[in-house]
Amino acid sequence: ALQPGGGSKAIKNYVKAIGKGLKKVMSKMGISTYMSYTGSQQFEAVGMARSLVDKYFTGTASNVEGIDVFQVADEAMRVHRAAFDQRDPVLAAMLDAGGEYAWRVRGEDHTWTPDAIAKLQHSARANSYATYKEYAALINDQSKRHNTFRGLFEFRFDQCKPVLLDEVEPAAEIVKRFSTGAMSLGSISTEAHTTLAIAMNRIGGRSNTGEGGEDQRRYAPVKAGESLQSRLGKARVEVDIPLREGDSLKSKIKQVASGRFGVTAEYLASAEMLQIKIAQGAKPGEGGQLPGRKVSEYIAELRFATPGVELISPPPHHDIYSIEDLKQLIYDLRCGNPRARVSVKLVAEVGVGTVAAGVAKANADHVTIAGHDGGTGASPWSSIKHAGTPWELGLAETQQTLVLNRLRGRIAVQVDGQMKTGRDVVIGAILGADEFGFATAPLVVEGCIMMRKCHLNTCPVGVATQDPVLRRKFEGKPEHVVNYFFFVAEEVRELMAQLGVRKVDELIGRSELLDVRQGIEHWKARGLDFTRVFAMPKMPPEVARYRREQQDHGLQKALDNRLIELAAPALERGERTTIEMPIRNINRTVGTMLSWHIARRYGHDGLPDDTIHVRFAGSAGQSFGAFLAHGVTLDLVGDTNDYCGKGLSGGRISVQPSPKFRGEPTENIITGNVVLYGAIAGEAYFRGVAGERFAVRNSGAAAVVEGVGDHGCEYMTGGTVVVLGTTGRNFAAGMSGGAAYVLDLEGEFAKRCNTAMVELEPLSPESEQQAKLGRELWHHSQSDEAIVRRLVENHARYTNSRRAAEILQNWAQYRVRFVKVFPKEYRRALGELAARPRVAA
Repeated sequence: ALQPGGGSKAIKNYVKAIGKGLKKVMSKMGISTYMSYTGSQQFEAVGMARSLVDKYFTGTASNVEGIDVFQVADEAMRVHRAAFDQRDPVLAAMLDAGGEYAWRVRGEDHTWTPDAIAKLQHSARANSYATYKEYAALINDQSKRHNTFRGLFEFRFDQCKPVLLDEVEPAAEIVKRFSTGAMSLGSISTEAHTTLAIAMNRIGGRSNTGEGGEDQRRYAPVKAGESLQSRLGKARVEVDIPLREGDSLKSKIKQVASGRFGVTAEYLASAEMLQIKIAQGAKPGEGGQLPGRKVSEYIAELRFATPGVELISPPPHHDIYSIEDLKQLIYDLRCGNPRARVSVKLVAEVGVGTVAAGVAKANADHVTIAGHDGGTGASPWSSIKHAGTPWELGLAETQQTLVLNRLRGRIAVQVDGQMKTGRDVVIGAILGADEFGFATAPLVVEGCIMMRKCHLNTCPVGVATQDPVLRRKFEGKPEHVVNYFFFVAEEVRELMAQLGVRKVDELIGRSELLDVRQGIEHWKARGLDFTRVFAMPKMPPEVARYRREQQDHGLQKALDNRLIELAAPALERGERTTIEMPIRNINRTVGTMLSWHIARRYGHDGLPDDTIHVRFAGSAGQSFGAFLAHGVTLDLVGDTNDYCGKGLSGGRISVQPSPKFRGEPTENIITGNVVLYGAIAGEAYFRGVAGERFAVRNSGAAAVVEGVGDHGCEYMTGGTVVVLGTTGRNFAAGMSGGAAYVLDLEGEFAKRCNTAMVELEPLSPESEQQAKLGRELWHHSQSDEAIVRRLVENHARYTNSRRAAEILQNWAQYRVRFVKVFPKEYRRALGELAARPRVAA
């Protein structure tokens, strides 16, 4: 009961909660004003009759028709009866069991039941195909419980002429089409992550790093006698896993997500596929958040962050605001590794076919369509339950649109989202998929028992936790995962034989082989109409229905080919090399292919400082110096376009205006938007003003610039930025690490800074800082004055900056005008790190 006078407080709390919830949903949708939602048609109807949609939700997209207004009324009355029916012995004295998220007896129905989990784990551990068939029967038979659209489908075996099982493509070839899901090392344990990689490499499939980077110790092939602990180090592995000679621990798919954690030149160079994650099936439209408690020293090492500091992935990629921007990122990644295919991950929703067509035209080699029931355990409930649509809808639309536009032959299509059995794979192929992604099922094989504690770091079987004690309970083995995938492939072969199909390629897009299951008993499912899902465009036979061609990325025209040729002495023998050449804005992603050659030979450490020095004159195109490796200096007299220094990996960039320029550099733009996005290491100096989102998600680069636009240092987690001029609005939004120093000549900076996560402090002399603050809380263990002075001196040396020279000449006068921007999270984490040795001692 409410306390006297407590009603107003309750109302205030309720209004506050609703307001926060609204803001959260609006941030996911990406539409930030209330008026913009009016009539915006943001939702898609699934399973509603056209008459109902047209009358009450006019204009809303709906590809699967179903119940009308009478069934809606019927359901409302059924719910009411269940709530108030006194004759129900279970509900008479207690509430409904619920079970929407976690499985409950008498609760909401789940496909992952305790029985299904037990049978799958037993089959994989005992290598028993008979037990797997029992598991598959539990999952596939949805005649009584309707969990998925594909559970309502059936194969038209009566219209097919079966072939002998021996004539069907072998399981060893089919498993090469399988991938595991994009689960980062951080979301799951080291043991779980590496087990998946070992298993997928053994069968010729692919595992995915997720967005957390990857340990470079995993790149080299395994030698005889090695184990997981001997390779990665005993401190990093709680349960040792014996390895075979020739095994590989690396994930073939390297993901590039909005956070760009650990995306270095070496990371790109070690990939066979680079996946741009536009969205995630379980939480489309959202970024990610790794709580500080899960950022161990090892996770921080991989993500180039500080242990204990919360890591935030922005909802969008800040270098993708149009399909042209996506095309540029695809080109950047292809330059970062010319041998790797580039994939784009999308979520099934109405209109995804049009986006997939744009992705194909943007020269991606591969597109993934993720279903709404992706199993990301740490996703918010609201997203898991209410965002995205079933992959059957998104995949069918993608296949139809690509075939209709004669683009299907240029791109491979993968589907994922609770793929569990061979039947799921066959239906996926019939609706248009070349490849298939599995995530939850392999984790269940490794030991996951669906406790739904992924976000709490308390997984009791050591799969989704970083807790060393819990990780010791991990019992998964690569052999179990291998067994599971071969069972799935065998089930696929049996179904293909019954359908009269010998190769998976012959199955792709054959929607005439599917029909709706007859005799559906459920009163709501009976009216579902899948005509649009099974439709296939009538196109001439020469139009491809699966991938047949290679995309042309135009790398042969890149300026880097000439740079690589001229830098051969440095690449092969480590000789210092100086190159001078003009540059134009058609020369995009300069220095990236050169960095790929360095990373392949020398790893992340690269070459000694300034081994390759390139002097350019002119206007550089987009992504100048992207993923630039250590040992390369790009010295530009002129200006640059957007994305300069993206993913900087240890190289140095300096940009200064032409001697013919008569303006004031501190008042003129010299480099575009989103400069140093996701930079890992290295230095950048700009004698002039940068555009918006300067150093967004910077992880470790040092930069000096003479002014920035809005949203500077957004989501920054490490590194150092010195701004010798004015800033735009919203500086330091979401900044959880690193430090920024802003020259505030007008005294207005505090109004432009977002202080939700940072504190503003004066730049103190070293003696004063030592008296006020313990050295363990100093940024990079150096005094702020020493850091700023050194960077300003470098800026003067590399760019001939008049502003830098004046500051150094009058240092005492200018020092007091600097404002230090220091994240609260970073200060807390430094304090905790400093306290650890004392506690241990």
